[in-house]
Amino acid sequence: MNEVRAAKAGEKKLQILRTIAEMLERPEGVKVTTALLAKQLDVSEAALYRHFASKAQMYEGLIEFIESGMFSVISQIESKETTGLKQAEAIVGSLLRFAQKNRGLTRVLVGDALVHENPRLQLRINQLLDRIGATLKQCLKHAAVQGALPATHDFAAQADLLVCYTLGRWQRFVKSNFKDDPMAHWAVQSVMLLK
Repeated sequence: MNEVRAAKAGEKKLQILRTIAEMLERPEGVKVTTALLAKQLDVSEAALYRHFASKAQMYEGLIEFIESGMFSVISQIESKETTGLKQAEAIVGSLLRFAQKNRGLTRVLVGDALVHENPRLQLRINQLLDRIGATLKQCLKHAAVQGALPATHDFAAQADLLVCYTLGRWQRFVKSNFKDDPMAHWAVQSVMLLK
């Protein structure tokens, strides 16, 4: 009986997170309030707080979902691609495609949805970006071991460039009301960024 209740609570939590993500996909960029969220779900605000202690905790749930999804794909890329440069290219490409498919979550990634929210949420996003940067740096070091980059190469600077590029493409996508495709020009720009 407790397992059934836990499963239903888990389903309800997921439904709340999905609804927030859907609300964030709206081009007009409506601020998600608990009142609006409760109305969207046709429940009381108190019902929301039975599943999450705060709105910040709801956003933390979204960030955990983003992180889990991204690093699952990154792990697959690392195990499938054998060359460091191909790994880095595939990782950045996957991050850009993530934005294409998850517009609302991209607003969370660029901090747009986190304005006026708990500052620790932006810190979580910064940690996620740092983790992506560290992963890309490892790919570039792997490329140097394979002879594709010189051993004296500045891996940290190039990894940072790739993260900044990705963040910039996400930002343009959000600020264009999801019209400026994050994958636009990637085929050409990837060559420029990963020489």
